[in-house]
Amino acid sequence: MIRVLIADNNVELCTILNRFFEKLEDIEVVGTAYDGEQALRLIQEQTPDVVILDITMPVLDGLAVLERLPSLNLSRRPKIIILTAFGREDLILKLTQLGADYYVVKPFDMDVLVTRIRQFAEDAAPLIKEGAGGEFTAPAVASGKRDLLTMVTEIIHLMGIPAHFKGYNYIRDAVMMVLEEDSTLGGNLTKSLYPRIAQKYGTTTGGVEAAIRNAILTAWEHGNRPYISSIVGKSAISTKGKFPSNSLLIAKIADQLRVKLRAG
Repeated sequence: MIRVLIADNNVELCTILNRFFEKLEDIEVVGTAYDGEQALRLIQEQTPDVVILDITMPVLDGLAVLERLPSLNLSRRPKIIILTAFGREDLILKLTQLGADYYVVKPFDMDVLVTRIRQFAEDAAPLIKEGAGGEFTAPAVASGKRDLLTMVTEIIHLMGIPAHFKGYNYIRDAVMMVLEEDSTLGGNLTKSLYPRIAQKYGTTTGGVEAAIRNAILTAWEHGNRPYISSIVGKSAISTKGKFPSNSLLIAKIADQLRVKLRAG
């Protein structure tokens, strides 16, 4: 059973989340907090596996909760999924630095949220105690694959693709496939990756291609275009400002991560 704590000052949203989780056999809501101080108290008392944490809360906001979390001296740090209405790059970086594991932009897809809860709960890792001061810090890398998945997720976030878009998941899975199997790309995304992703999500190859294209277009027009350009390279962008193709973006994200992994 996955123990979940909900921390959000939106009473209606908390009610909706509680009712939705009640229908699931593998998730148990162990508490609901409506401000940051209450969230910290319940985290310490209930030791949840996953905390769904809103950024804008009274008394203490979500950032303050993340900052104070190490002072609780927990034997196991919960996975933190941030709920926010903002997708600013500076905020995302700050959340990452404070130890947030994932963030979801409101409004979001309930099924996607449940999938993330299950994924992160499976990867729960105990904290490591360091130094004489007794301060607990999260391990640098819980597992190679999880760390890589987190890196892919962060890049997609920085691009500005909304988390509730189907293409969000498809791009992430495609990049992971390319990284795990160098031969997968093979110059023909349609014949190699799309069918596998379509089978995983119960959709069609054309649906996968269209969803990825829509996600990239949305990020290009309303997200972080300079960041996307930095990934694919200015020379790969049309002089008319045409957004990058599915295969180009997926390949470039994978290349960027390979460089980071070698450097690390």
